[in-house]
Amino acid sequence: MKNEHRIDSAQLAEYLLGMNVDQRKLVAIAGAPGAGKSTFVETLLDRLNRARPGFARILAMDGYHFDDRVLEARGDRARKGAPHTFDVDGLEAMLERLGADSGKDIAVPVFDRSLEIARAGAEIIPGSARLILVEGNYLLLDDPAWVPLRRHFDVTVMLDVPRDVLIARLAARWQGYGMDEAAVREKLDGNDLPNADLVLSRSVAARFVVANF
Repeated sequence: MKNEHRIDSAQLAEYLLGMNVDQRKLVAIAGAPGAGKSTFVETLLDRLNRARPGFARILAMDGYHFDDRVLEARGDRARKGAPHTFDVDGLEAMLERLGADSGKDIAVPVFDRSLEIARAGAEIIPGSARLILVEGNYLLLDDPAWVPLRRHFDVTVMLDVPRDVLIARLAARWQGYGMDEAAVREKLDGNDLPNADLVLSRSVAARFVVANF
């Protein structure tokens, strides 16, 4: 990708730790399904907080999944995880609250994969947290519904993972849930790969690109 600065995770952590955070900062960490965003962000969080205890917290886009009841009513259950199956306006409202840096603790939703639902108020981001790592597929998507999010981000990061690696990781994920080969292929072709290709082809350039494979 052009006009992007390639760094590794250690360099990213060093950069973030060096930021002026008198006003709380929000960092977008985007990537396609299977890019390893959750693991990457958890590892980055640990690195940051070992250097500066309490410095950073996570907000995951997956907490803004529409509930299955809503998706079923709309005929969208099979596409769960596509851009239109998220409450993007609710996510933007939360980014606004977090960026306001009011000093108050803020409850945020967390997606529970074991239940396939978002649990409201499942985590608390303390008012003292100076850096919020916002993680999700579509944070940099060049789409009218998602573009408004970008004004809230002080730093943007894209995780770079080759498409063949994404496919292997996604297949392994569904096999881990007990799906047979036919069901995995249906899941990949019908939803995961269209979503991944959308992220790969229609995300705007990030300030930093980090290889995660």
